Amino acid sequence: MTLPSLAALERHLPILQWSRAYTRETLTSDLVAAVIVTIMLIPQSLAYALLAGLPAEMGLYASILPLVGYAIFGTSRALAVGPVAVVSLMTAAAISNLGITDPAEYAAAAITLAFLSGALLTVLGIFRLGFLANFLSHPVIAGFITASGILIATSQLKHILGIEAEGHTLPALVSSLWAHLPETNPYTLVIGVGATAFLFWVRKGLKPLLARIGLKPRAADLAAKAGPVAAVVVTTLAAFAFGLGERGVDIVGTVPQGLPPLTAPRLDLDLVAQLLVPAVMISIIGFVESVSVAQTLAAKKRQRIVPDQELVGLGASNIAASVTGGYPVTGGFARSVVNFDAGAETPAAGAFTAVGILVAAMLLTPLLFFLPTATLAATIIVAVLSLVDFSVVRHAWTYSKVDFAAVSATILLTLGFGVEIGVASGVALSIALHLYKTSRPHVAEVGRVPGTEHFRNIRRHAVETHPAIVTLRVDESLYFANAAFLQDYVYDRVVGDDAVRHVVLMFSAVNEVDLSALESLEAINTRLDSMGIRLHLSEVKGPVMDRLKRSHFLDNLTGRVFLSQHEAMRALLPDDGRDAAE
Repeated sequence: MTLPSLAALERHLPILQWSRAYTRETLTSDLVAAVIVTIMLIPQSLAYALLAGLPAEMGLYASILPLVGYAIFGTSRALAVGPVAVVSLMTAAAISNLGITDPAEYAAAAITLAFLSGALLTVLGIFRLGFLANFLSHPVIAGFITASGILIATSQLKHILGIEAEGHTLPALVSSLWAHLPETNPYTLVIGVGATAFLFWVRKGLKPLLARIGLKPRAADLAAKAGPVAAVVVTTLAAFAFGLGERGVDIVGTVPQGLPPLTAPRLDLDLVAQLLVPAVMISIIGFVESVSVAQTLAAKKRQRIVPDQELVGLGASNIAASVTGGYPVTGGFARSVVNFDAGAETPAAGAFTAVGILVAAMLLTPLLFFLPTATLAATIIVAVLSLVDFSVVRHAWTYSKVDFAAVSATILLTLGFGVEIGVASGVALSIALHLYKTSRPHVAEVGRVPGTEHFRNIRRHAVETHPAIVTLRVDESLYFANAAFLQDYVYDRVVGDDAVRHVVLMFSAVNEVDLSALESLEAINTRLDSMGIRLHLSEVKGPVMDRLKRSHFLDNLTGRVFLSQHEAMRALLPDDGRDAAE
């Protein structure tokens, strides 16, 4: 095998790269991290499956082979893939719109959704289209995740109270909860509130307490991470000992024991057509969330990830979920941070976690029969409330009113109309926000800072100018959406100013000029020429100049193209009453 082909193979199979340097110390670190994440992931997987409206075991199935798939194709050393709250909520919203009542059909739709999401992510990765996720602004995504966290927590209150409630929007959920409030089961309420309070305390108070009584930091941290398992064990024993299932407390019941089943997505055209848009939304949100976490953790160890290869890794994970009875997965923030803090060195930690979940699915599921649903709801509530962050709204208000409007609209639309409308509005708002900002580019009239060759905004600095020369610095690439704006700006500046003889467009910040913008430049050149004004360019970047040379614009340009703005001013300044350029 030649070296170039080996490098290409390693690029597409990152496991070949990191496995070469795998040592006994690395193995030990990965195994310790896997144990900690497995303890955390078991109750979370069960809970998130119920959030998605699926049998609890599907959460376990979605936490086995997908982790192996990511370990082979993913580039992050610490990302932990599996079911997450937001994607579980989006899965529930997508399938509930299909009107499916048969649980088997519902599960089949979730499996198909995982396959479609995996296929989309893989195709995007193969064609290196990861940059498309950049069209989603981070404030809008943060707003969507905050609203989703509120929706998820509210949707779980019915399990805490032991009542029936319906709805996929905040008004519908609150109304339904209020209407059924008198039906609250006191036993369920005690378990739900107790488990929630305990899990909140575990997050903040258990580790300091254990440290004070002399436990080593590593052991104290492990014990704190095992808090959800303790809640599961205690409430399950209580439900069994006191026969709470017979007192109206909803319990998990029978969870199938054994290996994940081999499944296949239903590629029925009608079903695929109905699930395609939700699959796109889940893929986008899952990828953005996953890459954000992966990049943050990689930076802490001066490592890097490859976003396009991450698409392939997440795609492989979702396809793996679809063939082993799972549903859509992505990289989770909480478990990835735990994986990182626990010392995971390579993606092998995820594969070892998969082995741990597999052992649980084969041996421990009978012990979950009496597990109260309220305990799983408490696990979800405590996990998702960490996603709720209204500071993004405050920061947006302070920094940019346009961003504030987009974030607020995303939150309100998600809460008021559901996650699908929220995601769609987030995508639309992100694109609209980009178009709005770039359609009105910042254009500054500049002059020379005295005694230097630097040019700055005449409204911000004391600079030298000349009435015959107008220099406009364009601080944005020129394309179809802002081409007309530049035309109007130039005309407004020169009309009525009879002293102007030259207009210089300073292109130091222009990275591209598309065909529409080229036509606008030609129109500006022609219009200024009819007014007796010459048009010049300065500081044009190489790629932009290459494009301009392939057109007739430079041949018809009434002025010149200058290497620097300083050179332009020296050439155009009048000398002895005559224009040096004429």
